[in-house]
Amino acid sequence: MKEYWTSFASLLGVLAFCQSLLQVIFPPELRFACLKFFNRIFHLFSSYCYFDITEIDGVNTNELYNAVQLYLSSSVSIKGSRLSLTRALNSSAVTFGLSNNDCIVDTFNGVTLLWEHVVTQRQAQTFSWRPLPEEKRGFTLRIKKRDKSLVLDSYLDYIMEKANEIRRKNQDRLLYTNSRGGSLDSRGHPWESVPFKHPSTFDTLAMDPVKKKEIMDDLKDFANGQSFYQKTGRAWKRGYLLYGPPGTGKSSMIAAMANYLSYDIYDLELTEVHNNSELRKLLMKTSSKSIIVIEDIDCSINLTNKKNINNRGTRNYPEMRCGSGSVCGEDGGNSITLSGLLNFTDGLWSCCGSERIFVFTTNHIEKLDPALLRSGRMDMHIYMNYCSYPALKILLKNYLGYEESDLDDDVLNELAEVVDKAEMTPADISEVLIKNRRYKQKAVSELLEAFKTRAERNLNSGSLREKNSDDMEDEEEEKRALESPKEGSEFEEPCKKEEEDEENMK
Repeated sequence: MKEYWTSFASLLGVLAFCQSLLQVIFPPELRFACLKFFNRIFHLFSSYCYFDITEIDGVNTNELYNAVQLYLSSSVSIKGSRLSLTRALNSSAVTFGLSNNDCIVDTFNGVTLLWEHVVTQRQAQTFSWRPLPEEKRGFTLRIKKRDKSLVLDSYLDYIMEKANEIRRKNQDRLLYTNSRGGSLDSRGHPWESVPFKHPSTFDTLAMDPVKKKEIMDDLKDFANGQSFYQKTGRAWKRGYLLYGPPGTGKSSMIAAMANYLSYDIYDLELTEVHNNSELRKLLMKTSSKSIIVIEDIDCSINLTNKKNINNRGTRNYPEMRCGSGSVCGEDGGNSITLSGLLNFTDGLWSCCGSERIFVFTTNHIEKLDPALLRSGRMDMHIYMNYCSYPALKILLKNYLGYEESDLDDDVLNELAEVVDKAEMTPADISEVLIKNRRYKQKAVSELLEAFKTRAERNLNSGSLREKNSDDMEDEEEEKRALESPKEGSEFEEPCKKEEEDEENMK
């Protein structure tokens, strides 16, 4: 046994001597060159190539690293067995990620790719104005050499696009409004924002399912139509006009559109905008993937396509009601013209951003200038009608949890027969259901009684109109509004609210 340990010690001595001899013969520079040479030989005969994506590039954060982390989180949540969880600021979702030094396999266009999350300890740092993290993080992508062009040409762009989509869906949506009097906030922005938490969706929206699907398909085609708009040379924007009686769900429709597309909303208050130049500046400060809303356009301002001529023969712009109740125009020299609003929606300045939707709402489409209603400005006109039988079934399900099979056939027949004659808005029906939501049978009975009472009153007052299933008369009314512009292209009747204010002042 003693001889064995003596031989072992002698062997260690020989190895130490050889190592010292090699260090003398082969200096560190030569050894490093040899190692580099052998690595090149290895990679030359290897069928794989590697891409390193570090978290920090010099002193700046690598945007591609964050994009890869978000992209992999969409598939890691299913495939990974050991995950890291994060939640970003202003985010409504938890993000899954690869743990340290873990791997995951991805496929793209039939090509297999291997991602590895590499985490190592950073060496001791010297003094720096911006201290770096203690850990050095990065992703290593391994692919076959023949697929190298695929990664550089399209795969990385695909990752960036998917990461932006995930980031937008996870981030809380915002509701913006323009600052009073055109003032700027502390960051120099003309928009003020609050979190947008409206729960309306297309599933809860009381509307005919066929018409609802048509709107959803149009929105989806728009959101996925970047290449189409580029190919046709059109600005990537779309306009919607929501019109109909008050209480028919125009605001709920806007919220459902925003939740469906995960877009922010810019609620533009025209009475706080002094002139066309300020209107353009507001447009320039809106972001892509947003919905720009102008509600009650017929009550906001009086627009004209031509200048008014007074008794002295001088030309003045039409009056605009300011937020404080004063009149801007002749005295202040500030006003919004129809031309300025048209340029806002369809002019050169409307193309300063991409993937934006303009939504106008009105209770009286006949008061709008035909120039606002043509295609390219208002591409899709959506008539928000009184509650129909298909919409009523949605309301019964939302408020009472009733499916069609939960009600008696006699009750369903009575509701179907009287709902169109009653001409009640979804808001009116919702109030009846909310009041009695704890007593479902009572809610249905009171709703049926309200339908009958309203239908009888409409019949006695002579306000009940003959309507067919396609609402042909409503479409004819819109068509007449488009084809018969008023003299001077200005509105003859002011809003009722403004008339009452003027009468009170007298």
